[in-house]
Amino acid sequence: MVVSDLVAIAAAIALGLAALGTGIAESQIGAAGVGMVAEDPKKLGLALLFTVIPETILILGFALAIYLLFI
Repeated sequence: MVVSDLVAIAAAIALGLAALGTGIAESQIGAAGVGMVAEDPKKLGLALLFTVIPETILILGFALAIYLLFI
């Protein structure tokens, strides 16, 4: 294998694991957010904020993949 092939595999693993972690976190946070909104509809914004926070993990994984591919 050429070094660039290994870098592409590393970038794919970084992005894939980041997406997997984000999906697991969002599933649990989303379920808790629905329960919180069912009890108090005024907390919808807070529930959306908590749902969006794990997306930063995916953004960091994407940035790492781009870094590995182009630098």
